[in-house]
Formats: sequence, structure tokens, C-alpha cells
Amino acid sequence: MSFYDIYTSEVGPIFIGASDAGVRRIDFITIERDEATCVALLERDCGEPAARDHDALAGVTGQLRQYFAGRRRSFDLPLAPAGTPFQQRVWMALREIPLGTTTTYGHIASMIGRPTAARAVGAANGRNPISIVVPCHRVVGADGSLTGYASGVARKRWLLDHEQWAMANAPQ
Repeated sequence: MSFYDIYTSEVGPIFIGASDAGVRRIDFITIERDEATCVALLERDCGEPAARDHDALAGVTGQLRQYFAGRRRSFDLPLAPAGTPFQQRVWMALREIPLGTTTTYGHIASMIGRPTAARAVGAANGRNPISIVVPCHRVVGADGSLTGYASGVARKRWLLDHEQWAMANAPQ
């Protein structure tokens, strides 16, 4: 069974899709990737129709709410993204990037034992289906520049600034 919901965040609506195996998609809804497109991607990933179910995803939306309030540094969710073995390795490495920090595609390539695969890491990063929780927004260019982000560089900048704010304002 697959299900989805829409969470309205401070930086725009977020599509959350899951199956019994775990969270499959967390995507910002954009003009290019509207709700119907997100549902179709979830159904493709799961191989079955998806139904909207707020209650089934309450735990995910709760953790996202805590993140946006600056009270969550990491996520504790069962994840089940669809991807190749290489993409899965990249996405696992992304989860190791601490809140409030950034790294480069080259560093991720080295982390997964493929030091010459920075471009392939960039491609896998761009196909990450679980935004925020698998923090692809924390990966920047080798020169520190904010390179592409599927939901827009302005949203990437907002997320990075938000995390800096959360780190500075976290209770000690």
C-alpha cells in the first residue's frame, strides 16, 4: 500500500510519499513538479496506486515540523527510496552530513570509495527522492558555490540559512 500527504512548510508545500516499506519521496512541490506529478512518481516507485492519508504520515510531518522549528537535528524515519546501488550509497553518505554543515561532491565521492566519481555523485544527488531527510541541499560545489538543486537554488539557500539559524539558537 502507498500513501501520501502534503505538508505546508515555511519554504513551500512538501509532498510526502511512503509505502509499507518506509518513506519513498519527500519533494518540494514546484511548478515543474506539481502534486499530480509527485503522486505519479510515487506510484511508479511503488508499483501501485497511492491514496492520500494524513494519519499514516503524521510521524513524518511531525519530524518535518520539528526540523522547521529548529528543534530537530536528524531524522529517525524508515526510508525506502528507489534507486540504483550507486545512488543508494550516495544517499546513505548524504545522511552523514551534519546539520549546519556543507560538503562537496568530491568529498562524498571519496566517502563512498569512488574518489574520481564527483560528477556521478552529483547526478545521484540530483536524483535524491527524499529531500531534507536525505540532505542533498548540504552538498555544494568544490569552490563552495551553491550548485543546482532540484527545487531551486533559492530554496537550497533558505534551507542552509535555516540550519545555521537552528544551530545558533539551539538550547545548550
